[in-house]
Amino acid sequence: MRSKRLFSTLLTMWVALPNVILFLCAGLARAQASSANYSFVVASGFLCDPGDSGDCLAVAKSANGDSYEISGAGTFDPKSKSLKAAGTFNHKSTNGNVLETGVWTASDLISFDSYGVAPAALMQKGPAFGRPPIGSPKRSPQSSNLLPTGGLATFRILLMPLSGETKTAVLQVNCALGNVPRDRSVEGIRLTSEKDGTAFSEEVSGRVMFLSMRPDVSASAKTPQQQPLPDPAEPPSN
Repeated sequence: MRSKRLFSTLLTMWVALPNVILFLCAGLARAQASSANYSFVVASGFLCDPGDSGDCLAVAKSANGDSYEISGAGTFDPKSKSLKAAGTFNHKSTNGNVLETGVWTASDLISFDSYGVAPAALMQKGPAFGRPPIGSPKRSPQSSNLLPTGGLATFRILLMPLSGETKTAVLQVNCALGNVPRDRSVEGIRLTSEKDGTAFSEEVSGRVMFLSMRPDVSASAKTPQQQPLPDPAEPPSN
C-alpha cells in the first residue's frame, strides 16, 4: 500500500512538474514583496527550445562514467536561507541505460556565491535563452523585473525515484555569467551522494541561469513607513 501511495505521489509530481517549474520561475516576478529575491532555472523553461532534442540537459558525470541528468527550477533567499525548488532526474550507467528516474525537491540552501549581474545575457544567448520569436506575445525574463545573474548555489536535495529508496544529495548549480572565477568557468551542475560520497563532478553539459530582483523593485516592494498622525493640539497650517 505504501509503495502504491509513493508511486501515485511521484506520478502526480511528474505530470505537474512543467507547471511547477513555470510557477517557480514566474513567482518571484509576481510576488515582489516575497522574502525570496533570487530564482533559478536548470535545463528547463525559457532556457530550452522545443527542438533541443536533449541538448538542453544538465548532465554531471562521475569518475566511473555514470551520470545524472537534472532539470528544474526554484526560488531562494541567501540571507534567510529559504529555498523552494523541484525538478526531475535520470541516473544512467556508463552505457546509457537508465538506472533510476524520478523527481527531486529541495528546501535547504547551503550557500550561494554571486558572480554579479549580466543584463544583456538573454539577448546575447539568443532564442534558446528566452528571446521569443518575432511576433510571439511570450515575454522573456528580460522584460520583467529580473536580471540575469551568475553565481554558484549549493543545495541539499531529496532524490525520489519511481522505484527504489529515497536518497539525499548535495547539488551544485553553476551559472557562468558576470565575474566568473577561473575554476568555475564551465556552466552546469555537480552532484554528490550523501550516502556513499559518490561525486558526479564532471560538468558534461547544461544550461543554467539565476535571476535576481532589480534593486529598485526590491526597494519599492518594502512596506512604506507610516507617516506620524498630526497632533490634534496643534492648529492646522494654512
